[in-house]
Amino acid sequence: MVQSTSDASVDFVLEQIETMVASEGGTLGTPALDGNSLKIEYTPGVNEECPECVPSLDMVKQFLTASLGIHAPHVTDIEVS
Repeated sequence: MVQSTSDASVDFVLEQIETMVASEGGTLGTPALDGNSLKIEYTPGVNEECPECVPSLDMVKQFLTASLGIHAPHVTDIEVS
């Protein structure tokens, strides 16, 4: 489970994204939320039967950007590494 931040709306989005990436063995690291800036590490999983099913780093950033835009629009600077 991803570690909580000080913002419930950001936590909601991170929990949803973590569920998605975990289905393919991926994980999210400890988030760093500072005002409108969110930094988080993503470790992709491995699916030998369906490698294209594993979200890429860019896909995770796109999912986070879209979801945070809806649920936590004050977070505008998103870094996924």
